[in-house]
Order: sequence, then structure tokens, then C-alpha cells
Amino acid sequence: MIVDADACPRNALAILKRLQSEYDFTLVTVASFHHEIEGPHHIVVGDAPDEADLAVANRARPGDIVVTQDLGLASLVTGRDVDVVSPKGDLIDPHRLDFMMEERHLKAKVRRGGGRTKGPKARTLHDDARFKEVMTRLLRERLNDS
Repeated sequence: MIVDADACPRNALAILKRLQSEYDFTLVTVASFHHEIEGPHHIVVGDAPDEADLAVANRARPGDIVVTQDLGLASLVTGRDVDVVSPKGDLIDPHRLDFMMEERHLKAKVRRGGGRTKGPKARTLHDDARFKEVMTRLLRERLNDS
């Protein structure tokens, strides 16, 4: 499992660490040097734009799970038989990714033109529960496949 830890909420990281002790998988976190993240498999990168995303994409292999809320990163790895999950527990559907990327582009265009778009909703306990449920299901599927 590889986590784009630059923007991953602490609650989601804590859930992954608890699941790691239960399911015994390698948890790799990648973040710029501006973030303090503990773990034996933490990769520190610079703070250039997309540096953490590229480090995650370069490490992702078929069968991996990538945790990110970055749709650009998701589009880089979904074609490699990698499951992508957002920290809110959304399993990214590769068939909808083009639509999601187009929507992101249009919203960015509106903001560049001085307009406003809605930001993400605040994280809730329901998001934590959903994230844990989705991750548990994916991990169990992988254990049954091996």
C-alpha cells in the first residue's frame, strides 16, 4: 500500500496503521519534507510541484493500493491494475476518471477566471468509518486471492 501522505488526513493514516497490524502489509508513505510522518517505510521528497505524486506513481505496481485524493495521480496509476482509494473511502472508478478530470479542469478554469467553486466538505466520523470499511474489504480480497 502506498499513501500520498502530503494531503492524507491523520485519521486516515491512523486507520491504515491499525489495519497494517491486523493484515500485515507494507505501508509506504510519501510526502515532502514539510510533513512529519513516522514509519519505517516513509519516503521524503522535495517540495516541487507533483514530486510526491511522481514518487508514488513510480513505486506503484499491479495489485497495489494507492491512497490519494489527487485525481491526476489516480489517472497515472489506475491503468496499471492499481486500486485507488480516496481518504474519504471513495474507490476511484477508472471508467469515470476522464469525467472527474474534466470536471476538475472546468472548476479550475472558473477559479482562474475569478469565480468560486465549492471546496471539499469537512471530514466526518462517517468518512473515517467508510474509509476503514473500503480498506478492510480490499485487504480481505487480496488475502483471499493469495
